[in-house]
Amino acid sequence: MSVSDQPSAEAALSDEEMLHRLGYAQELRRRMSGFSNFAVSFTIISILSGCLTLYSYGMNVGGPVIIVWGWPIVGIMTLFVGLAMAEVCSSYPTAGGLYYWAAKLAPKNGPAWSWFTGWFNFLGQVAVTAGIDFGAAFFINAFLNLQFGMGLAPWETIVIFAIVLLLHGLLNQFGIRLVAMFSDASVWWHIIGVLIIVGVLVFAPSHHQSASFVFTHFVNNTGWHSTFYVALLGLLLAQYTFTGYDASAHMTEETHKAATAGPRGIVMSIVVSLIAGWALLIGVTFAIQNYTKEVGATVAPAQIWADAIGLTGAKLLLLIAIGAQLFCGMSSVTANSRMIYAFSRDGALPGSRIWHQVNPRTRTPTNAIWLAVVGALILGLPYLFNATAYAAVTSIAVIGLYIAYVLPTFLRLRQGARFQRGPWHLGRWSYLIGTIAVVWVIIITILFMLPVYSPITVGNFNYTIVAVLVVLGFAGIYWLVSARKWFTGPKVQGSAEELAAIESELESI
Repeated sequence: MSVSDQPSAEAALSDEEMLHRLGYAQELRRRMSGFSNFAVSFTIISILSGCLTLYSYGMNVGGPVIIVWGWPIVGIMTLFVGLAMAEVCSSYPTAGGLYYWAAKLAPKNGPAWSWFTGWFNFLGQVAVTAGIDFGAAFFINAFLNLQFGMGLAPWETIVIFAIVLLLHGLLNQFGIRLVAMFSDASVWWHIIGVLIIVGVLVFAPSHHQSASFVFTHFVNNTGWHSTFYVALLGLLLAQYTFTGYDASAHMTEETHKAATAGPRGIVMSIVVSLIAGWALLIGVTFAIQNYTKEVGATVAPAQIWADAIGLTGAKLLLLIAIGAQLFCGMSSVTANSRMIYAFSRDGALPGSRIWHQVNPRTRTPTNAIWLAVVGALILGLPYLFNATAYAAVTSIAVIGLYIAYVLPTFLRLRQGARFQRGPWHLGRWSYLIGTIAVVWVIIITILFMLPVYSPITVGNFNYTIVAVLVVLGFAGIYWLVSARKWFTGPKVQGSAEELAAIESELESI
């Protein structure tokens, strides 16, 4: 399979001209390189976040065989989804991303397609921010427990979670240059961090598990009796990690050569994560010392490392993971706020006039940043009374994002030859790749709303379906009662002269 970067009429346009053709002024400052665009998505995927924060879940739901083999299976299917998204991104490089694509690709009822795509994207973006910073809070709490004996009560984790979210909100509001610099640095932090962790776990422990254990051992601590069902549920570890790469699309209005840099950012973030993440998971699984003890730990990787290389080594590896998770959460808030900014720019969120305001000094959507932060905090609060809340948050992120990811692909397939390709496209492979992507998303959407543990109780109930139905119900009722009368899809900001006036005003501040 090959993809094409062949020149087209669109490729000859400057970034600003293409954005004008899509109907928007250059309000956000365009300062990101193609590498920086890739770095944002790679940082949000964050193999040192998703792989490690859900490792405890994987140990209970499928065990080593699903942890190790689930990763490449899910990674390859995710690559199909990403390739299909990237092709559409090349045609429409705007911060609105998915919901803008849906509006332009739907031959009929474009506003309705756009509306629901945007709301699912909003749900997924907020949930993935919650999942990333919640995972960071778990690891910070584990480090503080090892270093200072701090407790591991749910309320303590929630307090750390709130502090991390506050830090990321402040960074995005006041330190956007730092955010860009940290995003670039985070790529090397992740790559070097994985090499250090895997290298230490290869050479330091006096005992390793056998290859048979790592590649074939199955564990079922769910209470369900179906091996097949549990094996499918165990894929959540990998599928949750492979989320957030739509950030490359949301950052296109701030990226140079966006029509090619955005698609490449999506695809390369998946490919690099697939390779590095598999090495990480295999390395951690070989280092398991006492499965029974470690599977019951609040943060299983911390206990594995402590047993394998001692407390000092475990603390150092925890700090590497925590650094990566903090980079990841920072970038997630950035991408989340851009999606909120674009969606509210088109009037789709309640209070849109508030959320799409751009700070004239920093040229960042300040209010959208804080909506992203507060929404993520609310999603994490059920952990105070539900021990499986973190798995539910990750399921919400997967379902919300992947429904939004695949709706434009479905609409692009319906367009057939009428689809106007950008400079980056899949050629004759478009239909096959797009069809595989749609089928895969249908499967995981159903799968991750199903109960994980049996018998089902208040303490282990998978409230993913509740969150999805609340958002779907709210968006549906809002559409039927009000929005269908006034929401016409993405709004253009005016004529070429009006767009130039907006940009001139911003430049003069």
